[in-house]
Amino acid sequence: MCGRGKDRFGIDSERIVINLQGGHVAPDTVSLRYFLVLAQELNFTRAAARIGIAQPALSARMRRLEAELGTALLVRDTRSVVLTTAGAALAESAPPALAALDRAWDTARSAAAGELGTLRIGYSLSAGAETAPALVDRLIRGNSGLEVGAVPMATPEISPAVADGRIDAGITRGEQPGRGVHRYLLRRARVGVQMAQQHPLAERPEIEIADAAAYPLRLPDRAANPVIHDQLSALFRDIRPHLRFHTPAVSFDMAQRDLRDGVTLAPAGEAAATAQPAGLTWRPLRGAPSLTFHLVLPREQSRLHRRIRAVAKTLAHELHWLPD
Repeated sequence: MCGRGKDRFGIDSERIVINLQGGHVAPDTVSLRYFLVLAQELNFTRAAARIGIAQPALSARMRRLEAELGTALLVRDTRSVVLTTAGAALAESAPPALAALDRAWDTARSAAAGELGTLRIGYSLSAGAETAPALVDRLIRGNSGLEVGAVPMATPEISPAVADGRIDAGITRGEQPGRGVHRYLLRRARVGVQMAQQHPLAERPEIEIADAAAYPLRLPDRAANPVIHDQLSALFRDIRPHLRFHTPAVSFDMAQRDLRDGVTLAPAGEAAATAQPAGLTWRPLRGAPSLTFHLVLPREQSRLHRRIRAVAKTLAHELHWLPD
């Protein structure tokens, strides 16, 4: 058993722990640390002064330590203290053992503070060009004991995965629905259009919404991300005649042949400009509202979740993701 109490001198002490295998008593770490100071000083008065306790209390500690170990550690007389063979062996072996124990306590505290472990982050493909990598890099650099695994996911799957614990956090674009989670605004991004570099509109620094609407607009299937699909298509709601939308056969079309050939334009956030495929460019739409990226965390949050949120908040400020 273990616990805390006070000895007859009123000094707090940890009670001994029984080793059930050998039947021996393992001394408390406080007494061991006191013994190591005494082994250095070889004088009770000086050792007690270094520790900050009364000399009789130190003497009582050492007698109890010897009783617990079942052997003499010290040879005392009125003038000096000499280590026995057992005392010398303990003075040599105890420091690394105590250091290992201190590391174990530190490891436990770091894990409780969210500085150790494995963090699983899910992100939508639109967040993969810049937002998610920046957050993952900051989390890794700020916490050497933290392993971060980031995986792309279909946007509608992220909030449910956070809520049921399959992932620890998520990054989504837009106000994605979901129960059992909290969403924190991480970034606002300008909206523009991605197009072929040789497209006639590519010569302009900004493009009017009506001018972009004159071309077929490339949007992903609404089932893949209804929130963003509706938000992007709403930009052109008042344009007449009716818009022409082009939906690729797969939700993430790597070829993008129609876009590269100049047949379509693809509404996209400004992150598209930082990871531009060969042959494509991006231009902002004049007067278009911003797109938003959100950090998704569970409603019940651990210290690790709160650390993620704090790091994300600092990163958003430093990179001006949320302009005033």
